[in-house]
Amino acid sequence: MADLTTNFIGITSPNPFWLASAPPTDKEYNVRRAFEAGWGGVVWKTLGEAGPPVVNVNGPRYGAIYGADRRLLGLNNIELITDRPLEVNLKEMRRVKRDWPDRALIASLMVPVNEDAWREILQRVEDTGCDGVELNFGCPHGMSERGMGSAVGQVPEYVGQVAYWCKKHSNLPVIVKLTPNITDIRKPAQAAKEGGADAVSLINTINSITSVDLDLFAPEPTIDGQGAHGGYCGPAVKPIALNMVAEIARDPATAGLPISGIGGVTTWRDAAEFMALGAGNVQVCTAAMTYGFKIVQEMISGLSQYMDDKGFTSVDQLVGRAVPNVVNWKDLNLNYVTKAKINQDDCINCGRCYAACEDTSHQAIAMSEDRVFTVKDDECVACNLCVNVCPIEGCITMERMAAGMVDPRTGEVVREEYANWTTHPNNPGRCAAE
Repeated sequence: MADLTTNFIGITSPNPFWLASAPPTDKEYNVRRAFEAGWGGVVWKTLGEAGPPVVNVNGPRYGAIYGADRRLLGLNNIELITDRPLEVNLKEMRRVKRDWPDRALIASLMVPVNEDAWREILQRVEDTGCDGVELNFGCPHGMSERGMGSAVGQVPEYVGQVAYWCKKHSNLPVIVKLTPNITDIRKPAQAAKEGGADAVSLINTINSITSVDLDLFAPEPTIDGQGAHGGYCGPAVKPIALNMVAEIARDPATAGLPISGIGGVTTWRDAAEFMALGAGNVQVCTAAMTYGFKIVQEMISGLSQYMDDKGFTSVDQLVGRAVPNVVNWKDLNLNYVTKAKINQDDCINCGRCYAACEDTSHQAIAMSEDRVFTVKDDECVACNLCVNVCPIEGCITMERMAAGMVDPRTGEVVREEYANWTTHPNNPGRCAAE
């Protein structure tokens, strides 16, 4: 049976599933329940002390985006870091780590860009026996207005400087949590590495307004008739997170930098995708807030079964396996040809594929008088839109044309590769050998 034990920057946990720094990790009661449910680690909700007191709103803190079936796709939150006294949090962390020595316990920290402030809080946190610290450079609301959170994460020089201070004044492993609210995620990751950080975690929440109350004419959640932008998380942000993780994993400047993947992890499959793109473990928040802590049990059993099926005996064998296959667009094989194929036995004749293709794509699907839908190979460009809009999984597939066949759309013979071309036929500026 696959071993899910994870060693992430020297921090051992029985599985790669950690709870992210967020409301579920705000106090001892929650964290104990999480460990009892099976979570491998916890990043304690962000601690801070320097600066004005933290006071959270007493009205709604969350807004939401739903799918057609009211499945929660994304949460927007306007909650700040912990408003509980630092000393209370530290005492609770010390007790939890004493009782659960085999679980990872990470302290998330946020103070101003001041070396003395970081040195002081690090010294107090080390006494808890925690396994490491995560520097919160990602929070996009509230704290960023005080020059912390994403206000730091958006300036690579600050990221590197604070990482350096933390390595200078502490022996604990340092994880830098990155903000996605930036043009190029690679820059702060590079700065974190140059500053001596042991790892990065990403993504933190995305700046957002999820909805507007059209009676009050104010963003939601609404506090006394007004609203503010918040941080967006949940399944909807997963594609953005996966891309940013992959960008760091395949960048030569950050190659080998350990990554903790965050952003919409809801199932074991989500976790496996993050890990295949280079994440050594994953952090979860919205899924736990939606379904409760016991969702980790499904994640554990699912990942274990998948690894057994693949013949993997350790998590390390999964980490990064997809990274070599993430390339720039110019490196894609433009001689790879597929065509859509509709399985008539599965088709329910709803016509979604026809409407989508006829109105917005390439008019490559025909509809007979008795509503039988077929693909016109000479018009199909294999855009995959019909596959995506079809309500029956597997009903429409993309079938590859074998080498030697004639593409009915272009009249050209499908070749295995462009070995004999001097230049790429679909892009004259690109050499085929690139």
